[in-house]
Amino acid sequence: MTDQEAWDAAIDENDKRDDASETEQADAAVRTLMACRNDRAEAARRLGWSRDKFDRRMALAELSDAVKTALDERRIKVGHAELLAAVPGDKQDTALETILGNGLDVNKTREALMRVTQNLGSACFDKGECTTCPFNSATQRALFETHVDDGHCTNRECFELKTDAHETAGREEQKRIAAAANAAAHPAADDAESDDDTARETELSLAEAPPGEPAVPATSAKSTSTSSRTQKAAVTAESIARRTKDLREESWRTAVARALARNTENAQIAILVAAMSGTLSQIKADTLTSRAGLLVGDGFADLDYSARIAEIRALPTPRAANVLAVVGAAYAKDAQSFSHVADLARAFDIDLRCTWQVDQAFLEQFTKDELRLIAQECGLVAHMGEKGFARLLGSKKPDLVAGMLNRTGFDWAGRLPSAMTLDGAYGPPPDAAPIAEAPAAGIAA
Repeated sequence: MTDQEAWDAAIDENDKRDDASETEQADAAVRTLMACRNDRAEAARRLGWSRDKFDRRMALAELSDAVKTALDERRIKVGHAELLAAVPGDKQDTALETILGNGLDVNKTREALMRVTQNLGSACFDKGECTTCPFNSATQRALFETHVDDGHCTNRECFELKTDAHETAGREEQKRIAAAANAAAHPAADDAESDDDTARETELSLAEAPPGEPAVPATSAKSTSTSSRTQKAAVTAESIARRTKDLREESWRTAVARALARNTENAQIAILVAAMSGTLSQIKADTLTSRAGLLVGDGFADLDYSARIAEIRALPTPRAANVLAVVGAAYAKDAQSFSHVADLARAFDIDLRCTWQVDQAFLEQFTKDELRLIAQECGLVAHMGEKGFARLLGSKKPDLVAGMLNRTGFDWAGRLPSAMTLDGAYGPPPDAAPIAEAPAAGIAA
């Protein structure tokens, strides 16, 4: 036999054993999938399983070692394991202790999990990524007989981070709308070239007038001749970056917070540096106290200080690490100096492209000249050709933005304009590896 034939035969023999456990089958599914280069259909065929059985065993492969052992020893039932497969890995051991310590049957375990899940129906963020997420109860329903109710998320931290990101984006959108309304209430010059560019370009001229030269006020723009418009300040990557300062900083804070929430080691480093630098106290009090009941225990807020010490002291190591990760994420959100956040991002090689990309709201805030520079920088002009982009540039602003975003054969994913980077240099798409963020599997807090 070849190595592969011998491996297939060994798996087939183990699968036909009367005492073959679900976890042994799960391990076999993982190894076979690797041998088949992640082709699930081929892996199921080699094992002689249905695709449903293969997917169920692959889901059980995500169980922690302690849960697998408990299942093998029949201290829990398969139903318990199926429910725990929908729980983030670092929460499974704690949940197992609760099940064993309280003698919870499968139904009681399901009820307990329902109390700590989030209703996806009430989510304010885009749930596109949730449809294939292993922490979506609908995914579990498709796999297992035992599952929590449809439409629930079992990864609370991921749910709350997505909610925070959506609310932040909403605030930015409100700022943009308010700025647009203000510009409409105080219009500058208008001409055939653009519907709303002139007011913004005049604003740039005021901001960038050379030292010692008078800035041209918006009120005088109406009297300016067409030829004088060549004297307006040149659009540069730096001038665009000044316009995006708030969005850039908020987006990076979110990216760093998510990264620290998933990496306890890096979060601990961030906390220690902040503590030794005297800036840890900048974390807003309610950022953590509002989640204390979830992170530590339901009754934590009602305990006196001495009892709280005992409660923290009794935390299992995985849960304590989880709390540390949340503290690190909170610091990234609340630190007063953005330079500290930027330094953390550089130190831990955090990529903004995992949490942000060019969209309509981003492009709509710029003038046509600024959009031309962004398109040039990101490769859209090269993709369309100079003449093709020039024709698009002559269209109305909404059509221009739509045309930039929906250009056939051009993908904005992974392209980071210099105005959104930390070093002011354009970030091209990675040569390999997808830039989309994988479903968070760290903190259900």
